[in-house]
Parts: sequence; structure tokens; C-alpha cells
Amino acid sequence: MRTIHQINLQRHFGGGEVYTRFVCAALAELGWRVVLYVSVDADFWSRLNVRAELAPVASLNEVAAKLPENSVVMTHNVLNIHEARAWSARYVLTGFLHMPLYDRDPAGLASYRRLFGVSRHVLDSAQAKGLANAWPEPLYGVADLERGATPGEIRKASEYDWDRRKLRDRTLGLLEPLASSLRSAPPFSRRPGLTLGIVSRLTPIKQWPLLFRYLAPILARHPQVNVEIFGSGGYASVRDLRRALAPLGDRARFWGQQQDMRGVYPLLDYVLSGLPEKEALGLNLIEAQSCGTPVLAVNAPPFTETVLDGASGYLYADPRTDQGQGFAVLLDRLLAGAPRPDPRLAAQHLEKFGAAAFQARLAAALDGLA
Repeated sequence: MRTIHQINLQRHFGGGEVYTRFVCAALAELGWRVVLYVSVDADFWSRLNVRAELAPVASLNEVAAKLPENSVVMTHNVLNIHEARAWSARYVLTGFLHMPLYDRDPAGLASYRRLFGVSRHVLDSAQAKGLANAWPEPLYGVADLERGATPGEIRKASEYDWDRRKLRDRTLGLLEPLASSLRSAPPFSRRPGLTLGIVSRLTPIKQWPLLFRYLAPILARHPQVNVEIFGSGGYASVRDLRRALAPLGDRARFWGQQQDMRGVYPLLDYVLSGLPEKEALGLNLIEAQSCGTPVLAVNAPPFTETVLDGASGYLYADPRTDQGQGFAVLLDRLLAGAPRPDPRLAAQHLEKFGAAAFQARLAAALDGLA
């Protein structure tokens, strides 16, 4: 049996980790033995039912010490130029591009045998950087919601993803559970009106505070619109998003990161995208559509690859170009009774993001490597 060694040393759970999970599943279906090296500080892998042999490590050097010569290696964290050159001399080095490269230094990527972009948007950025080793077809993600979570009530969890390396975060991370224990945590219930949702890590690449600098004043004019936020992020990211959502008052609620994602999406009328240019794909939008929840997204890549306008959601002009007027017009249409699309009826569109399609794309991308 062929063996492939995947590396994902992220300490926090996000879209890249969901992606890693279904890559493992696809590789297993294709007949590969999969070894997945993960950070000893990441405690979530054992709960995700990953189809791989988990190997917790403290550093990249520890991975190198374990790898046999000429191993097929697949990274989810880009190696720097020195690491990539050294590894490419010893191993068959491949890797996923989980971020567009327009404002990033790609120096280490030139040493990879083969690179896999998760969207056309990402591949275009690789081509713009002159990376001829990028596989020409995007490896679109999968609406993978089978993560071992037990269905149940959605209750508030922490919206903070504390960075234990920072003194402030360590201190606040100890105090927050004490404060939370003094407050009741009622289950989620929909409120009357239109429910828009964020289902996402609250990270800088999504640019949520900047988005709501334009959208929040528009939403504030419509008291029948609520915003529900499912996800967590660093202290500064949450603080800045709260400030941007201030015009909505208590119509914007934070629920923290949830485990039962199949239970979250049907609670929402529409799921919102962030701003586009730093985004690689938007797995949350793919997941929402697979659950029958349409999407409101900025009309730009990569969202133009994952959202079928009018059938799986609606696209609107980047609010930075028109001060949010396109969104305001769309919101008026929705409140006036515009049809709510059912993405599940767009079967051909959703098939692109199914497990079978991903497995076929991955098989083609790996052809000839081992």
C-alpha cells in the first residue's frame, strides 16, 4: 500500500482543518495509507473521526526525523524557502495552497514538486507569481459535515479563541469561564424577522469588521433583521467585530464555535460571506448550500466559483465600491418577498462540491507522484 504523509500543524480549528479531514478520507478511498502529523497543542483532531494515523508532534523538525527517504509528503502549512529546498531534495514534496498569494511571498513554493490550489482564485494568484508547478485544476472542497458531533440544542459557547502564548489571552482565558458560569446559557431560538448568519472563524482574512462598517448602518434601518454569529476568533478580531456591529444593538448575537454544524445552518435564512480577496474558497458557503441554506456573498472570486446567483443564493457588489448600495437594494428585495432559493435544487452546481467529485480530482492531481 502506498503511504502519504500529510502535515497540518495548525493549533486552532478552521476551514483548513476541515479540508484536511476530507483529504484524508479521499486518500483512504483511493487506496493510500495516510499518516497525518498534527500539533501536540491541537486537541481537536481526536474528535474529528479522521481517516488517518494521527502523529502528534511538537515541531516540523520532529516530522522530518520520522519521515523515510523519498516519502510522498503533502503539506497544509507552507514551508519557508530553506525548509522547502531541503525537503524537496529528500522527499516528493507536494502541498495545498489554502490562501491566495497576491500579497504573499511564494519563494518556498517553487521547490515543491506539485501544488494544489483550492479554487481558481488561488490558482490565478499562483500563476501571477510564476509558479509553473501548480496543478491546473482547482481542488474544490467538500461539504463535509460528518465531524462526530452529537446533535442537540445549540447553546452559547465562547466566541474567543484564546492564544495561550500571549499573557493577556492566558489571563482572560482563565477568567472568561468563571464569568460565563455566572450567566445562564439558554438554547438558540430564532427571533421574528429575517435571520442572517455568520458561520465562520472570526479571523482577519474574512475582514468581518470592515464588511460591517458598510453593512451594519444599512441593517440598523431594518429592525426585522437579525444577525447571528457562530464562530470564534482572537480577542482583537471579536472586539473589532463587536464595534462594527454596534448599530444593531442586541439584534447581533454571538454563539461561539459549535460542533453540530448540520444543526446550525437550517436555523438561518441566509449565510453571509466575508470580503473576498483574502479568501481562498469559503467552505462555510459550500456547507450552507448543501444544507439548503442560501448564501449572500460579494460578487467576486472565489465566491463567484461557489455561489450560483439566483439559484443557491445572491451576489451583490463589493460594498467598498458602492458604499453598500448594492447590498441595500438586495436586502430591500428580500424583505419585500423575493424568492428564497433552495440550493439543493441546483444539483449540478452542488455536485462540484461532493465527495465523489473531490476524490476524482485528487486522483488526477496525484497521478504520477508515486
